[in-house]
Amino acid sequence: MTRPTGVADRVPAPALFIAAGVSQYYGAALAIGLFAVTLPTTVAWVRLLVAAVVLLAWKRPWRVAWTRRELLASALFGLVLGGMNLLFYVAIAYLPLGAAVAIEFAGPVALAAWGGRTARARLAIVLAVAGVLAISVVGLEWSSDTHGTALGIAAALAAGASWAVYMVLGRRIAVQRDGTTSLAVGMGVAALVYAAVGAPFVGPLLASWDLALLAVAVGVLSSAVPYAIDQVAMRRLSTPVFALLNALLPATATLVGVISLRQVPSWGEVAGLVAISVAVAITTARPRPVTAAPP
Repeated sequence: MTRPTGVADRVPAPALFIAAGVSQYYGAALAIGLFAVTLPTTVAWVRLLVAAVVLLAWKRPWRVAWTRRELLASALFGLVLGGMNLLFYVAIAYLPLGAAVAIEFAGPVALAAWGGRTARARLAIVLAVAGVLAISVVGLEWSSDTHGTALGIAAALAAGASWAVYMVLGRRIAVQRDGTTSLAVGMGVAALVYAAVGAPFVGPLLASWDLALLAVAVGVLSSAVPYAIDQVAMRRLSTPVFALLNALLPATATLVGVISLRQVPSWGEVAGLVAISVAVAITTARPRPVTAAPP
């Protein structure tokens, strides 16, 4: 007996993957609009909270037995993911969206190339470093806000490092238990722990229904929708296609920034984005890790 074909199954997997990226980065673009009302870390915490509520309601992890080791691993996983989100939102508060995403990708590239002795691994590292330098030194405008630009670059690099740690932890968790259930627990822990950072300044977002709904939309578009789409798309993507689509994500973020935020990239940013995208394609053109991208 064949399984009924759903609407998502009839949509080409590459189109679903790109749609997930557009949703995630459009959510980030909406978040930038909220930075005028409250702190970036508060908006990031609301995103975590919304994602945690959605995932916990979906997976209901309290219905299954957990070992202490599994709970601790899931909690650490969530804390790393939450920290990555907070750092990324700090980065996009000071940098163009496309530039921040491109710099953040240096983390996964470094992880994939770590310990590699092949020419491909060395080339990926060189391209990633060159891309970060092209964006940071040549592409970005330093004269208007030197401190803010430096903070944004540092936050994007730290988010990339957190992303690499998240991928390592994600592989281990996926072996122990269903990854989405562990993610639900981790996001719940992250929402509780990072409430100390985000909750005290959430008041302005609750001042009107418009702002509150916009904050919820950020969480849904940036986390819930991309993750749900990825569950369908990732099963149907070959490794070469996955590598190509991953390489397009920094460009996707840049395009969203141009359309939604009028952030037109400089030539330095474009050159850096291309270099990092090629590095991403090189390092992902191999068997995929269990956890490839943050939800």
